[in-house]
Amino acid sequence: MRERDPLQQTALGLVSTQSFPAIIGTADMMLKSADVTLVGYEKIGGGHCTAIVRGRFADVRLAVEEGARTAEQFGQLVSKLVVPRPMPNLEAVFPIGSRLAQLTQQRGFSRLSNNAIGLLETRGFPAMVGAADTMLKSADVQLAAYETIGDGLCTAIVRGTVANVAVAIDAGMHEAERIGELHAVMIVPRLSEDLEHTLPIASFWLEQPEPLPVLLPDVVEETPVPLQLPAVEKVPIEIELEVEEPEELHQLQELQELQELQELQELQELQEPPEPPEPPEPKKLRRIDDSSDWL
Repeated sequence: MRERDPLQQTALGLVSTQSFPAIIGTADMMLKSADVTLVGYEKIGGGHCTAIVRGRFADVRLAVEEGARTAEQFGQLVSKLVVPRPMPNLEAVFPIGSRLAQLTQQRGFSRLSNNAIGLLETRGFPAMVGAADTMLKSADVQLAAYETIGDGLCTAIVRGTVANVAVAIDAGMHEAERIGELHAVMIVPRLSEDLEHTLPIASFWLEQPEPLPVLLPDVVEETPVPLQLPAVEKVPIEIELEVEEPEELHQLQELQELQELQELQELQELQEPPEPPEPPEPKKLRRIDDSSDWL
């Protein structure tokens, strides 16, 4: 089952102005004069801004009339419209449903919430920067954000107490007129909750939600104890291995043995005395008959 939008089948109210400060003042008056919900703003360029509210037909009609009267006092009213029962096709295409309001409400509050707000709009960016600097130096206010809506219109938004915002806006007006063109100003002492959600705010001022602490049981780190085994008696073991000598090594050993034997024989021969020579045989005398001499 699709969830039903609580703002469906409700009347639609729109009021358009020619400046951003004027649309903020108009939206504030619409919310305070009747029981309506601010859906958001639509900026179409050229300085045209439209505030969109939803609610019962009687409340929306009253809110649109009061908003248009306020815009006329500022001299910024462009047009107004009340639609008793918008068609579903209109809801699906135009930004007039509650989806924009739901997105803005998810942002939450900032550190500047519940303070008065001052808006100063100039034609030209240098005039707005100069006016913002003068406002910060002249009173205890904080620059919350700035907004551009086309046609050279820029708006500086400051927050603080009502007295400080009033002093800052007065000083900023003179500086903006000196530098360029002052277009519109607005001071809202106390913003409604819907208007607080839809106003632009710099990310610097947004409150970041802190995560809740997670309660977990205390984990005790246990030091592992090494396992001690009983002492083992060392027993020597004799292992006899039969190693077969290679054939070449065996031949080499035999050759070495033969050489050693030969050297030993030679050494023995050198140590023995030499044998005496044999005596010569005696010469035999023979008799020669022809002579009396003996040879």
